[in-house]
Amino acid sequence: MEQTCRAGIARLPGNQGRAMKYTTGAALIFLAGVLWSVQGLIIRNIHEAGSWAVLLWRSVGVLPVLLIWLGLQGRVWPQIRSVGMPGILGGLGLVMAFSGAIYAFQTTTVANAVLLFSASPFFAAILGRVLLREHVSALTWFAIGLAALGILVMVGGGIAGGALDGNIAALLSALGFAIFTVMLRWGKLANMLPAVVLGGVFSVLAGFGAGMVLQQPLLVPLHEIAIAAAMGAVTLTGGMLLYTMGSRVVPAAQATLISLVEVLLAPIWVWLVLGETVSQGTLIGGAVLLAAVLLNAYGGRVQRA
Repeated sequence: MEQTCRAGIARLPGNQGRAMKYTTGAALIFLAGVLWSVQGLIIRNIHEAGSWAVLLWRSVGVLPVLLIWLGLQGRVWPQIRSVGMPGILGGLGLVMAFSGAIYAFQTTTVANAVLLFSASPFFAAILGRVLLREHVSALTWFAIGLAALGILVMVGGGIAGGALDGNIAALLSALGFAIFTVMLRWGKLANMLPAVVLGGVFSVLAGFGAGMVLQQPLLVPLHEIAIAAAMGAVTLTGGMLLYTMGSRVVPAAQATLISLVEVLLAPIWVWLVLGETVSQGTLIGGAVLLAAVLLNAYGGRVQRA
C-alpha cells in the first residue's frame, strides 16, 4: 500500500546520507517495499474488526514508533508545530489514504488495491498543476492518460466482479497520498515525519469517531487489536522509516522503481497463503498502469539529468 507514499517522503536533514553507500540505501528501500507488501495479507487475516477499527488500532501502533523517532531528531512538539497548515492538511490526506487502503484490502483483491494505489503520483501531478502551478511535462501527461486507461479497465472489471466500492476506495486512498504529497511541496517541508504523526493522530480520532457514529465495534478481539497495532508499528512505520533512510542516497526516480517490489509481491503473498487469484481485467489494466508508472519514473529521471 505505502508504495505511493514514496512521492511524499523528503530527505531528512543531517549527514547520515553522506556516509551511507548507494547499495545500502537501495537495500533499505527494497526491504521497505517488502514490508509494505505484506499489509494486504495481514488485513485479509483480520476477520472481525471492521475498517474503522483496523484504522484506529493500526494508528495506535504507528504513533509510539514515530514519536520515538522524532525524539531522536530533537524536541518533538516544535517539530510538529513547524509543519503548520500544510502539515495539518497533509495529515488529513493521510486519513483518507489509510482508511481507503484498509477498506480496499477488505473488499477488493489485493492485486487490484496495490495497483490502483500506484496512481497516486499522477493525482499528485494534476493537483500540483492546479494548486501549485507546477509544470507537468508532456511525457507525464501521456503517462497520466495511459494510467487512466489502465484504471478504467481495472475498475470496469470491479463492476462485473462486485468489487467496485473497493476499487473506488483504492483510488481515494491514492488521492489521499497525492494530497499529502502536494501539501508537503506547498509547505516546502524538509521533514515529512511530523506530518505523518499528525496523520496518525487524526486517524485515531477518525477511526474512533466513525466507529461510534456507524456503531461499528471498536473493542474487537484482543489478538486482532494486537495484529493491527503491530502492522502499524512494524510494516507501515518500519517501511516508511527504512524508505526515508534509503532515499537519502538513492535518487527519487530509482527509489520509485525499487519500491515497486511492493506491487509485485503483494498479490503473490495472498495467492500463496489464501489462494486469491488475479482476474484478467486486473492483469491487463494493471500492466497498463505499471507501464505508465515506469514511464513516469523514467521521465523524471531524464528530466533531472
